Amino acid sequence: MMTGDKQATTSRRSLLAAAALAPVLAGAGPAAARTMPDGAAGAWPHLRVKPVTTTESDWAAVAQVLGRSGNLLRGTTYHTPFPRDDLHVVVEDDIVITPALALGAHVAFVRYADGSTMCMGDVAVTETELQQVIDAWQANGIAQTALHKHLPAHSPDIWWVHVHGHGHDELALARGLRAGFDRTGIPPATPSGPPSPVDLDIAGIEAALGAKGSSDGVVYKAVFARRETICDGHLVLPSGLGATSAFIFQPLGGGRAALSGDCVMLAEEVQNVLGALRQGGIQLVELHNHHLTESPRLFFTHFWAVGDAVELAAALRLAVDATNVVPTSGV
Repeated sequence: MMTGDKQATTSRRSLLAAAALAPVLAGAGPAAARTMPDGAAGAWPHLRVKPVTTTESDWAAVAQVLGRSGNLLRGTTYHTPFPRDDLHVVVEDDIVITPALALGAHVAFVRYADGSTMCMGDVAVTETELQQVIDAWQANGIAQTALHKHLPAHSPDIWWVHVHGHGHDELALARGLRAGFDRTGIPPATPSGPPSPVDLDIAGIEAALGAKGSSDGVVYKAVFARRETICDGHLVLPSGLGATSAFIFQPLGGGRAALSGDCVMLAEEVQNVLGALRQGGIQLVELHNHHLTESPRLFFTHFWAVGDAVELAAALRLAVDATNVVPTSGV
């Protein structure tokens, strides 16, 4: 049985705890409701919210706001590319890269069972555009979750900004993203024709990687997704969104290619992947995170190399085998 002093102490503690929670609960509008579960995915798995299936027509209003159409991936992810066709970027003094190799900007939208929508993306911006683009996104409720480079020495200087938004008004999210895009030199979308074969030994690359990829007529790309279920806060990410390794080959002639891409890793995989890449003569460019509240925690390394495409693919296979990923299609 509690004494009077102990009962009083317990009561005071209960009152203090309730007082501390009151401002949070009282302000539980859209922002506050998002804040509470985001860091709690591991502690309270029953709070996790799953994505729902949509169709391309469900995103027609978003496409109109963004000013271009996208495509639906795996039934849940509405993906829209914003390639930097306006830029002429040279790496290491002599290699002119195509937008498809490393200058692609893109955003993805996902609807969830609680009626909310999440967007995330990765956007290439010039150094002169960077601060005004960030200011526009911040003014419109679009968060930045990473800022880094994908390429070694290059001109002009390009930065890659990862963006994130979540709420119940998907058009507000689209308008927020568009506000940043409108402060870049990204050109209007242009229709593309059927892809042509790329000048690479695709069969040799795929045999070395142990997986099939795809080509858009300019580059060859292979994508691998994490096998684990990945959550961003309380939101379950669709497979292949925000948790992929992507290897992109730009043909240079004679079987050679410029290689750019990144590997997604758990902490315990990082050193084995970095060692495998360096063993294959692949340059490490960045080691960083793309998210703020994901579970399990993910790390990404961007890399660069120039050489025989099949030999580069064989080097990448060692990195693939050091991670818990599976081949996938799409971006």
